[in-house]
Amino acid sequence: MKLLLLGVFLLSMFNSETQNSGEIQLLIKKTKSDKGVIQVLIFNKEEGFPEEHKKAIKALSVPVSNSSAKVTIGDLPPGNYAISVFHDENSDGKFRKNIVGIPLDRYGFSNNPMLKFGPPSFSKCAVAIENVPVEVEISLR
Repeated sequence: MKLLLLGVFLLSMFNSETQNSGEIQLLIKKTKSDKGVIQVLIFNKEEGFPEEHKKAIKALSVPVSNSSAKVTIGDLPPGNYAISVFHDENSDGKFRKNIVGIPLDRYGFSNNPMLKFGPPSFSKCAVAIENVPVEVEISLR
């Protein structure tokens, strides 16, 4: 009887955990070529956004095909997330900039915000994730 109760308890915990996680279906468009990969950083807070790899909660490399890349990111607790991406054509893992800091690699952010001087804020890129899949499309610039 104790074993049965333990099994029911563990099953209910598993079900509540899977119901309390969200998913992002990410599509990155407008790559310059099919070479290399798309580097993806996902942040759940402003600190470190958009470039500090170590402060991202998830980092992925996604293959490019037909001038785009697709990936599903699961196991995300409900909350706000901001995504930054860049096309790493030479697959070296580095975001290239010229001597004055202008990007040489194509890049983008969730919500495709307008850019003025410098990167956008976390709040402009934040996407609310709940218990249902959310589609996010990023067009590289």
